Order: sequence, then C-alpha cells, then structure tokens
Amino acid sequence: MSDPRPYHILSYGTLLGTQFFQSFVGGIVAFRALPRPQFATLQTAIFPVYFSMQTALPVVVALTASRGGQTLGLSGLLAPENRVNTFLPMATVAITGLVNLLVLRPMTTDVMMKRKDQEILDGKKSYERGPHSKEMMALNKKFGRVHGMSSLVNLASLIATIAYGVVMSKKLE
Repeated sequence: MSDPRPYHILSYGTLLGTQFFQSFVGGIVAFRALPRPQFATLQTAIFPVYFSMQTALPVVVALTASRGGQTLGLSGLLAPENRVNTFLPMATVAITGLVNLLVLRPMTTDVMMKRKDQEILDGKKSYERGPHSKEMMALNKKFGRVHGMSSLVNLASLIATIAYGVVMSKKLE
C-alpha cells in the first residue's frame, strides 16, 4: 500500500454510508414494512454486523490517515495537530461501536428474550395495547431505556464521523 489515500476515502465513505443508511433509511423502512416479530429478527441479524463495521472501519480510517500520501502512524495520529481532529473522532466511533456490540446489544437482546417469555405467561404481546402485567411494564421500560442508550451512542458515533468528514474535507485541494 504505497498510497493510503484511496483506502482512507473508501473506508470513510463506507463508514458514513453504513451509519446513515442503517440509522435513517434501512431501520425505519424495515420498522414500517415488517410485522414486529420479523423486524426484531432482521435487526437481531443486522446489528452484530453493523456494530462490528462501526468498530472496525474507524480503525481503518485512522490507520490510513496520511499527509502527502504517507500514513501518519500511531505517533502521527497522537501528535497535537491530529489528536483532536483525527484520532479522537475515530476513537470515539470505534469505542461507541464496541459499546453497542459488546454491552448494549446483548442487554437489549436479553430484555427481548425476557419479554418473549413474559408474553407467553401474560398471553399478550409486549407491543399490544395495555393493560400489561407489572412484569411486562417493567420489561418494556427497561427495553426502552437500553434501546434509547444504544440510539444515543449510535448518534454520538454518527456525529463523530461527520465531524471527521468536515476535518477531512478541509484538507482537499
């Protein structure tokens, strides 16, 4: 890899495109088009791939950051002129992807499984109109809280990705 710039642009574009599509197109369209159980199955299959990409791609973006076609390397990324506008946003994206992948997604999946079990006990779906059992109300509240945290973490990741795009665009000639 003599010139990392094409890899840098392609990995950044893939990262931003994936984030934008999953957050504002694919997820919303799927939620509106699919019955709730099928939507949950789809998202359960997509999220590990999405969060893995959201963890790995910023590493590729950072490792292919360059000056004049020469990679910056770790010491260059940590240099004062690159620390805030290159290293920090890409580290933020990687860490938020990892948090969603390893912490919030499993928590969400666990709550979803508990809600399915409670649906059997209650004889009623978690998303049907109330009244619901106290147990289901607690599970629905917990799901909303964990899902909300995941959404906020995803939003922070998207903002960091866009912020880096602004920095990168200022380097174009």
